[in-house]
Amino acid sequence: QVQLVESGGGMVQPGGSLRLSCVASGFTFSNYDMSWVRQIPGRAPEWISGVNTAGKIYYSDGVKGRFTASRDNAKNTLYLQMNSLKPEDTALYHCARVERGNGWYDPLRSWGQGTQVTVSS
Repeated sequence: QVQLVESGGGMVQPGGSLRLSCVASGFTFSNYDMSWVRQIPGRAPEWISGVNTAGKIYYSDGVKGRFTASRDNAKNTLYLQMNSLKPEDTALYHCARVERGNGWYDPLRSWGQGTQVTVSS
């Protein structure tokens, strides 16, 4: 079965950095676009970044210029380097597999359990 395991979250001060990882298994990782989404209690999940199968990267306006997504197909791993973190970045961060033929905002069926990021003094 599809399995996505995120790690790397934690507590960091404003302006700090974190690097999240998502290790995938149960499918051919290189054949799928991958997304990062985040969830704040009481709000719907927010798509923030995606990396397609060619390695082209897309970002939401809220993280553009601060976050860098990447993928390493040899390691079946998706990454999110987060710099200049702000308190409003506090959320549960998930990686997800994009269904074939779907765009970034189409329904996602395969999610990881998430890793918590807390930005606070």
